Amino acid sequence: MSKGRAESAAGAPGLLLRYLQEQNRPYSAQDVFGNLQREHGLGKAAVVKALEQLAQQGKIKEKMYGKQKIYFVDQEQFEVVSDADLQGLDAKIVALTAKVQSLQQSCRYMEAELKELTSALTTLEMQKEIQVLKKECAGYTERLKNIKAATNHVTPEEKEQVYRERQKYCKEWRKRKRMATELCDAILEGYPKSKKQFFEEVGIETDEDYNVKLPDP
Repeated sequence: MSKGRAESAAGAPGLLLRYLQEQNRPYSAQDVFGNLQREHGLGKAAVVKALEQLAQQGKIKEKMYGKQKIYFVDQEQFEVVSDADLQGLDAKIVALTAKVQSLQQSCRYMEAELKELTSALTTLEMQKEIQVLKKECAGYTERLKNIKAATNHVTPEEKEQVYRERQKYCKEWRKRKRMATELCDAILEGYPKSKKQFFEEVGIETDEDYNVKLPDP
């Protein structure tokens, strides 16, 4: 055993007694070893030996639970707590719990604000964005100026005339398409081949061949 490990083992009883008094709850030797070995460098054997020594000295209590020994501080060393004291502790717990909840809520608000600030543009980025937008606005202004200065504007009367002619031609288109469809259907009733073969032989081209769609009325 190294010198440091020997010193740790020698001071183990006092260390474990203070730990059990502070925690004031039952522990197995494995629990104590797992909780303290990293910080204090205690070995499992040293922990078991120290706990048994404290139990033999009457400084802690020892009980068997199945195949496992449980160690805890003798509760008689603590003062009896009155109902008033318990109520005071309960009130303190409630107050502290409310404070914790309030702090957690504040943390959530600050985290949300931090996230918003982190995702926002920096001053330099905003300055660059402003320059880009100014350039775009200047371009739009120039285009608007040219449009207003143009002399080939369409008058409302001319626009209305275009719409009327469009309706007229679409109506005629729809009429002729219906007539052609009815005529083809009549011929196909006695035609021995398919509709596609008929169109190829006659040389009929449809709107669908050119992805053309008749506008809605």
